[in-house]
Amino acid sequence: SFSEFHLPAPGSLSPSTRDLGEVQYLLSPKDLVGIDSVAALAAAGVASLKIEGRLKGPAYVAATASQYRAAADAAVGAPAFASTVAIPGDRAALEVAYSRGASAGFLGGADHQTLVEGRFPRHRGLPLGRVVRVDGDTVFVEADAAQRPSTGGLAMAVPGADRKDVRVDPRGAPFEPRAGVGVVFDAGTPERDEQGGPIFAVESFGGGAYALRFGRPGPDLSRVHPGDFVWASSDPRVTRAGAKAAEAGLGVLGRIGVALGVRGALGEALAVTATIVDGPAAGRSATATTTAMLTAARGAGLDPAVLAEKLAGFGGTPFHLHGAIEVAALAGGLHLPVSELKVVRRTLVAALELEVTRVDRTIATASVIPQLRIELAAARATAPGDAIAARAPLLVPLCRTDAQLDAALAAGAREVELDWMELVGLGKAVTRARAHGARVGVATVRVQKPGEARIDDHLARLEPDHVLVRSWGSLAVLRALPRPPVVHGDFSLNVTNSLTADWVLAHGVATVTAAHDLDRDQLLALLAATPAGRVAVTVHHHIPTFHTEHCVYAHLMSTGRDYKTCGRPCEQHQVSLADRVGLVHPVVVDVGCRNTVFNAQAQSAAALVPALLDRGVVRFRLELVRESGEETARLVEAYTQLVAGTLDPAEVVRRAAVHEQFGVTRGTMRTLDRRLVVLR
Repeated sequence: SFSEFHLPAPGSLSPSTRDLGEVQYLLSPKDLVGIDSVAALAAAGVASLKIEGRLKGPAYVAATASQYRAAADAAVGAPAFASTVAIPGDRAALEVAYSRGASAGFLGGADHQTLVEGRFPRHRGLPLGRVVRVDGDTVFVEADAAQRPSTGGLAMAVPGADRKDVRVDPRGAPFEPRAGVGVVFDAGTPERDEQGGPIFAVESFGGGAYALRFGRPGPDLSRVHPGDFVWASSDPRVTRAGAKAAEAGLGVLGRIGVALGVRGALGEALAVTATIVDGPAAGRSATATTTAMLTAARGAGLDPAVLAEKLAGFGGTPFHLHGAIEVAALAGGLHLPVSELKVVRRTLVAALELEVTRVDRTIATASVIPQLRIELAAARATAPGDAIAARAPLLVPLCRTDAQLDAALAAGAREVELDWMELVGLGKAVTRARAHGARVGVATVRVQKPGEARIDDHLARLEPDHVLVRSWGSLAVLRALPRPPVVHGDFSLNVTNSLTADWVLAHGVATVTAAHDLDRDQLLALLAATPAGRVAVTVHHHIPTFHTEHCVYAHLMSTGRDYKTCGRPCEQHQVSLADRVGLVHPVVVDVGCRNTVFNAQAQSAAALVPALLDRGVVRFRLELVRESGEETARLVEAYTQLVAGTLDPAEVVRRAAVHEQFGVTRGTMRTLDRRLVVLR
């Protein structure tokens, strides 16, 4: 979360600050609501829709699953699903069930002014308006039901402009408050104790003006003030529908129908058979028996109602009871402890889950890994690659600025990698590095989208000594060229084991950088099972903690919606996000206009270098982010001496002034606060 916007004075290199007020959560986008795009997605050939239900309740699942099911059926002309439970089908139900603000995301194209609200990190619901007056137990609210607050773009316009008031995005769903609806009063501090609760009574004055009366106990209205925004955060009709749908186990919620049959007689165990009646596993069954024997009942005994209650209580499982339990094979007047029925139910659920996921196939009885290693090693041996293993150990700094490149070359770097924000400057940097006699690599973007192969084509036309590949798309494009360049794989290829490493190397990658997910022991195990010299290790870097299509620069420093209209403030400024303890996390823009947030603290694996040298590592990578020329020279000189064995690891850490750690197991990223730092 962030509170200040830092801007430099004209001609100054020092960071400056501007208060962002309520805009605290620049990395928390609005919730994606893509229901209006379902028909277009179906027409484009999309066959499956995913709804993210993590940390959501039954109300959200019921509302979203039923509405998207209806939209999908309508898109392909299928009959509408007939639900036995009435689930609200209006747009308001979607947002009141759970919403951090609704957005079509990138389904309608980039719009950096509306994707992120920036005022809250969790559920808000539907907007009702703003508090006008508080009188006893009554709060007077004025609102247009189709309005929601938004601070995108206009809240922080071009540098030097005064802060503008909250503007309105007219895409909210219409909603009429009524008794029972829960509300929250939003004063712009969502992480503190907000007031809210169910409405006791509503009086409407027309034109979107309401008097909301609350009962006792209720919210502390002494802490509610004029100007606070009011959200409808819950609706009993939506909550009840979700609870009923979950209880009924409706197919719309993805649960599988199961038929139950019981049999048994006095002195025998009770046997229960469960048969799946719908879905791909239909017809598969499982049977479980009790350990206790059936005895004579003193009362009604195991009648159908008792059996249904204890055997068919499938809540929290993928199943629901289909029809009535078949009891024709069960003698009457029998008794069994209830605990026995519960054990049978749990046994059946476990067996049915295995049946649902069962795939009829032949499983090898012995490990296939040795043969797989042989096949991958053979493929790797025939793949084009660089004669890396025969080289002497080498430090390869990755530079992002002219100052870093010049300093690295002056410090004697024999090979550099370049990650530039724009391609014209990259071409000039390649030429300059070659003039110093250094080998040059250029880096691809981390994510390659359709139509962006031209970026990789341009990199290849620069004829670098190698390309640092960061995505499978870029690897495919480069390997398909008539004269494919030498490629090295970055950590983002996620190589964490030797089988993956062999597979990647077999596809023409000279070396692959070990993933940051590995700790020390895992890295050494990977090296022990991989050809010497073919795994590179990053020994100094700022962990990239967040990679996003949403541009913080465009959102806060322009009114433009995309790269065509933002005015490219990234070319004049450097933005960072400051956290609650004062650490400043750089935000770097790539040639595709995506933002990467890097951890403020660089971390070093200097202590690991002697062990890495012993295990045949010859490529040691040093990734720079915002280091100055002076800092770059100090780092390159120290790590070069470390790799050459002429400098102690502890001295390297002292000179570099970094956090000594390899991997992300003990990461140092803290919650970001409300400050944005902007440098010239």
